[in-house]
Amino acid sequence: MRINLISPIKISYKNLLAAKFRSFLTILGMIIGVAAVIITFAVGRSAQELILDQIRGIGSNLVVVMPGASEEDGPPVALMGVVITTLKYDDLLEIRKKKNVPEVEAVAGYVSGTAVAKYDEEELKMSFIGTTASYLNVEETKVSKGRFFTEEEETNLSRVVVMGMQATKDLFNEDNPIGKRIKINDYKFTVIGILEERGASAFGASNQNDTIFIPVATAQKLFLGINHLAFIRAKVDFINNISLAKENIATALRNQHDIDNLDDDDFSIRDQTSAVEVIGNVTDALRYFLLAVGTISLIVGGVGIMNVMLIAVTQRIKEVGLRKAVGAKTSDVLTQFLIESATISFLGGVVGIILGIGISFLVSVVVIFFGYNWQFLISIESILVAVSVSILIGIIFGLYPARKASKISPMEALRYE
Repeated sequence: MRINLISPIKISYKNLLAAKFRSFLTILGMIIGVAAVIITFAVGRSAQELILDQIRGIGSNLVVVMPGASEEDGPPVALMGVVITTLKYDDLLEIRKKKNVPEVEAVAGYVSGTAVAKYDEEELKMSFIGTTASYLNVEETKVSKGRFFTEEEETNLSRVVVMGMQATKDLFNEDNPIGKRIKINDYKFTVIGILEERGASAFGASNQNDTIFIPVATAQKLFLGINHLAFIRAKVDFINNISLAKENIATALRNQHDIDNLDDDDFSIRDQTSAVEVIGNVTDALRYFLLAVGTISLIVGGVGIMNVMLIAVTQRIKEVGLRKAVGAKTSDVLTQFLIESATISFLGGVVGIILGIGISFLVSVVVIFFGYNWQFLISIESILVAVSVSILIGIIFGLYPARKASKISPMEALRYE
């Protein structure tokens, strides 16, 4: 049995070397497909962990109110990029009232966009967040210099701005910005504070380093031309009170929106646990979709193998006839061509794994360089799956050429020109 297995492998190796360029092009399809699978597994898992870690890092005692209804276990519509205008500043005030939601310590509203900030000759495009005075408490962050804006300033169209640490460096270099006047789009603002530095984040509302902060009403009226909020965050006093706080928030909003039937809710309330689950489901779906794309590349590589093996059968008809004439069985010929096909796909799988791991590692180095807490995650399961699938595809797509070769008649083969 050992002789029957090793001998075809040796013949396969010689045939691959005899047509190096053709073999390379055939293997290349498998390399790309397997590398795509490995990269999808590695980068997809790492990105998912980055997103989920940042959500967890926001705070386990936060409740998020999003505009638009949703299923309990599904993502809010607003999370999918749909603009819904049902959440207002007055809703924030209702949640802020202790008589409505006694479990809530602080509530912050958010809107966001981009604007051009200018100081002297320096002009930069920056992200801005329009928020409320309670941002510091909700986000558990501090002002490094100066102050944050007040509750009065959040509603009276005050033209004051608080800057992230990196935004300050980019616009002012080494100058002290406190009290300085800058131009944001066509409006002049006074810099009143600088926020302390934070770790980089993938989410605009938490990435305060390179962001500028302005009062919510100012952002709504002067820059966005809206009167609704993107979302609201509420800080609950104790984790054990999160469920009760969610119920009270829902009641307050239904009263505010004159909603009698729960099915008519025009808002969604999520705590961090449910947010992690929802985002996990969404990222899983995206990861498996990308995995399907990578699998298509593997199938294309398999078609290439089948095509090359069919050509090989035609070119080696005399060889097959001669082997059969000296006693080779039909199963021997079938095994030979299947092993050749599996060898091609296996070599492509091995090189694809190395390439996929290398690219995934390079991605992690680049992302870490930009300051994100990126984990380089390569699972043994993904490697085993990639190798197994590559061999399986080689066998499946090599089966038809192998069967065709095994049915060649010795007499016809020896007369073949």
